[in-house]
Amino acid sequence: MGSGPAPRPALLLLLLALAVLLPPLPAAGERRRLACSTCRGIVDRFNQGLADTAKKNFGGGNTAWEEKTLSKYESSEIRLVEIIENLCDSSNFECNNMVEEHEEHIEKWWFKLKKKYPDLFKWFCIETIEVCCPAGTYGPDCLACRGGSERPCHGNGHCDGDGTRGGDGSCSCNKEYTGEFCLDCTSGYYSTLRNDTHSVCTACHAACKTCTGSSNKDCQDCKEGWIKNDEAACVDLDECASSPCKDEQYCLNTEGSFSCKACHASCVGCTGEGSDKCKTCASGYMKEDEKCTDIDECNLPEKVCIKENEDCVNTSGSYKCVCSEGFEDKDGTCVQTVKPGGEVETETIEPSHTGHEDL
Repeated sequence: MGSGPAPRPALLLLLLALAVLLPPLPAAGERRRLACSTCRGIVDRFNQGLADTAKKNFGGGNTAWEEKTLSKYESSEIRLVEIIENLCDSSNFECNNMVEEHEEHIEKWWFKLKKKYPDLFKWFCIETIEVCCPAGTYGPDCLACRGGSERPCHGNGHCDGDGTRGGDGSCSCNKEYTGEFCLDCTSGYYSTLRNDTHSVCTACHAACKTCTGSSNKDCQDCKEGWIKNDEAACVDLDECASSPCKDEQYCLNTEGSFSCKACHASCVGCTGEGSDKCKTCASGYMKEDEKCTDIDECNLPEKVCIKENEDCVNTSGSYKCVCSEGFEDKDGTCVQTVKPGGEVETETIEPSHTGHEDL
């Protein structure tokens, strides 16, 4: 038997390009989760449509005609069509595809079964098209989650695939719990109730890494930043005692830790916050009433701005020399300011610097 014609190179290239460009299809389990989510969304929108159309053809009176009209519209095909038209956004492919594929089921439920099966989600998504499971079950066969369908993961976590035809039923435990069934306590928590069906884990004292009770005396191991005292209780370790901070910082001890804070600008070295905690005053500051305060260089007996037509401006820890009013700096020299329409004055003053960093 002869073999068929070999694929053309151009066709192979096209197939390769499509494989690279098209997004990968979701795995089977993920598709099942998505299908359930889509179906749940359809039912939610259907129920919203029921609410939105409940009084649409009712004028608000109590006449027999209005009651009759409402009764007809309530279960009419017109109302169903209006609801179905709004079940999906135009861009939602999965939703539109599911409605189109199963529209006959929805119509059957609407006209014949809704009184017998009032829960549309249960009838449509779980029992008819079989894309969802009852709460507390998972997977293609709707098996019970770990810990049982009544209280999946014993109420201490989330069952993988819960309510969908996907997942494996395993538990993702809340932060307090661990173990296959979320019955054990994680590090930093201790058990206050434990039996075959229930487990309650409570946070240890802030000082404890592991514990058997609620106080710092019940610690089995201390957290970092804490240390056991003579009474075997975990107490705060004062890290500041070892002077861990840089020269221009002070140490602030906190429970279980510490932080290094910048000294006040007036300090060279400090023991705490503020200008009253300086070890030594920085240049431009002096000790006054136990605080390092700014020296006003502009009021010293000896002038610091010695050039003509310049003024002294005090700054924190320093000062500046600036041209007097009516004068402006030109290449380090204070010259008279030219008035609008006036001539440039040629008289200049002796050159001067215009600023000072430190004394």
